[in-house]
This record gives sequence, structure tokens and C-alpha cells, in this order.
Amino acid sequence: MSFDDALAALGVASDLLDPDEKARLDRQGFLVLRDVIDEPWRASLQAKFDELVAREGAAAGHEVHTEAGTKRLADLVNKAESFDGIWTHPKLLACVHHILGRPFKLSSLNAREPLQGSGQQPLHADWDTRKADEPFHVVNSMWLLDAFAGDNGCTRVVPATHSGAKTAQDVLADPKAPHPEEIVLTAPAGSVVVLNAHLWHGGTANRTGARRRVVHCYFTAKEHPQQLDQPEYIRKKTWDRLTPAARTILDV
Repeated sequence: MSFDDALAALGVASDLLDPDEKARLDRQGFLVLRDVIDEPWRASLQAKFDELVAREGAAAGHEVHTEAGTKRLADLVNKAESFDGIWTHPKLLACVHHILGRPFKLSSLNAREPLQGSGQQPLHADWDTRKADEPFHVVNSMWLLDAFAGDNGCTRVVPATHSGAKTAQDVLADPKAPHPEEIVLTAPAGSVVVLNAHLWHGGTANRTGARRRVVHCYFTAKEHPQQLDQPEYIRKKTWDRLTPAARTILDV
């Protein structure tokens, strides 16, 4: 199946994004979409998150990354059908297509929850230095299973930094320190934040201990390697349940 046919089969069309949403992605480098995850779906995702963390224990997230002071999960494509609606969501795919402007694939589907007193990250982009004349290469999204309440480990972003040619590490004396132009994102549970992943961003410390479970759905342009090699990890039962269009997005 061709990439364009796959997008069409998944319900992706250019009119899924209104002009203001496209402009926000272009100018600011991020977009907050509210009321994407309905309550029954969110409850099932929360339950599966907790189940997987309990089952996998210290090894949770090992397929991609483990991090002290956080609960991490990875390879979620293979771990529950309830996650399928995330990485095949038409509006998300429309955002990714708008930013990248060429065929792309799922790079990884992970999850993260910072524990009380932990979670502070340096400002960073999910790509090394990009020349001014290069296209964008990566898009990330955060699916909020719990609210971003401001003090429970929300993500901070520095608007418009996606269009620059320098990384946060190149410019900032201390990328972990507050940035004068940063915005700490707040949004209700059920929202989705789409990031041009060249944007400077980072998690903040969970000061209250309130739950902050997020699924990270990360895409890369077709010509680049995936963060998690989906063809290597794909399980037969996963393959069997997926449509040809979904397999195209996975690049399997």
C-alpha cells in the first residue's frame, strides 16, 4: 500500500486541521488538542499503564530507555490493542504530515510518569543540529492520561525554537534551568500535545506527587531509522490485528 493510500484509509485529510492550528504548528512549534481521549478509552489506557508497570517491574521501558525517578514503558504497539487508536489517530497523523511534508513512520510508542521530586529534564530537542535549509525530521506527541496541572511534572516548551539552527545545549549555560521564554504546559486529562520535536522542550519535576501518566507517540520521516525498530519487534498477533494502512505507518 502506498503511503498516500494509507493516510486516506486512516481518514487523514488536509481539512482535519484548521488554518489556526496549522499556523500554531508553524509559528510556535506545538499545538494543544483538547478532548481527544474520551473517558472510557482514557480509563482503559490508565489501567493498562499501571498493569504493565507492575508486570514489568525494574525492566519497564528497557526496550528504549529507563530513567531513575520515573515509571517508563516502551514497545506499546505490541502490548495492548487499546494503544492502536493513538498512533493511527487521523488528526495526529494530519499534524505529522503538515510538519514533515513527506512520508513518515512511527518511530516509537512509549510512556512516562515522573514520581514526586523527580522528572526534571534539560531543555532539548529530539534531533541534533538541523541546518536552516533542511526539512523537519521528527514529530512527537504527548497523550495526557492525567492532567498537566502545572506542578505535577508538566512539560515545558520554548516557543518558536524549532525553527532555529542551534540546540539548547549549544546556547544555554544550564539547559536544566528555567528559560525566560518557556511555557509550562497545562491541559486537562484527555488532551494531546503535538510537538515539532525540533522544539526545545523538557519535563519538569513533579513537586506534588500527583499522577502524570503520558503516552509519547513519536514519528520520524521515512528515510530515518526508528527509535524502536518496529519490524524487529513486531509480534505475529500484532501484525494479524492491524490493517494494511496501519502496517504502512509502522513500516512493517
